[in-house]
Amino acid sequence: MRIATYLHNDTRQVGLVSTDGQYITPFKVSAETAQRGALSLIEALAAGGALPPLDTTTSVALSAVRLEAPLPLPRRNLWCVGRNYQAHAKELSASVFKDNDSNPESWPIVFTKVPECVVGPHDDVRLPGADISDQIDYEAELAVVIGKGGKNIARADALGHVFGYTIVNDVTARDVQMRHQQWDMGKSFDTFCPMGPWLVTADELDGTKTRVRCWVNGELRQDGPTDHMIFDIPTLIETISRGITLYPGDVIATGTPAGVGMGLKPPRYIQAGDVIRVEVDGIGAIENRFI
Repeated sequence: MRIATYLHNDTRQVGLVSTDGQYITPFKVSAETAQRGALSLIEALAAGGALPPLDTTTSVALSAVRLEAPLPLPRRNLWCVGRNYQAHAKELSASVFKDNDSNPESWPIVFTKVPECVVGPHDDVRLPGADISDQIDYEAELAVVIGKGGKNIARADALGHVFGYTIVNDVTARDVQMRHQQWDMGKSFDTFCPMGPWLVTADELDGTKTRVRCWVNGELRQDGPTDHMIFDIPTLIETISRGITLYPGDVIATGTPAGVGMGLKPPRYIQAGDVIRVEVDGIGAIENRFI
C-alpha cells in the first residue's frame, strides 16, 4: 500500500494511492484524525485495529491534490543516523566526523531532528540567511517508519516492527552542526526535513535492498544502494531500541550516501533557487526548491 496525506479543497485527508499512481481515495476518518496524517492509522493498526474503510465515492486524480508529509507532525523527534555509508564516512572524515571514533563500524552515530522541521515533498525549504548559516547541505535518505513498538528489539525480530518506508532530505547547516558538536541544532532549522511523497508499506518494499539517489538542479550527486549501509536497518532498530521504547509512527532516517555538498572539492552548498530531488526506488521522489 501507498498511504498519503494530502490537501484537497483546502482540507487535509489521508488516503490510499492507486496501484497505477493516478488516483487517491480517502479513508473515512474524522477531520481531527486526518490532522495527524498517517500516524493515527499506524497507531490503530498497532493496537490491533483495522484500517478505516475507504470513501470510494470521492476518489480524485493525484494531480488534483497537494501532497503533504505523510507524517505532518511526527509524535516526537526523528531518529537519524550519521556516517552509515563507507564512501560518505570517507568524504567527511576530515570535517564532520574528525572527532568521532575513527572506526565507522564501531557503533552507529545517532542524533535527532525536531518534528516541527518536517515539511511536504514539494514544499519550499527556507534558507536561514548568511548571518545564521551559509553552509546549507542536502542528505538524501531512506526513512523507516515503525509500526510495532518495542524496547530492546532483537536484530532478528527488527523488520517485524517496520510499518513501512518514506523519503527524507536531512537538510543540514554544516557550520552550525560542527560548532555545537552535538548535531541537533544544525539539523533542526524550520523546514529542514522534507518528507514524502507517501508511506510504502513493508510488504511492498524491502528497504534493505533499494537505492537512494539525489539530484541538484538536474545533476546527479548521490547514488547509493541501501545494501551498502554500514549498519543495516535491523541493526539500527536494535541499537536505537536498546533501553529506549520505540513507538508506532517513530521515524528512523537511515543515513546518506556519498556526494553531499560539503564532501565535494571545493564544497558546493545550497543556494537560493536550487531544486533538489531525492528518489528511492520502490517509493518515488520528493523535490523541493530552496528559497
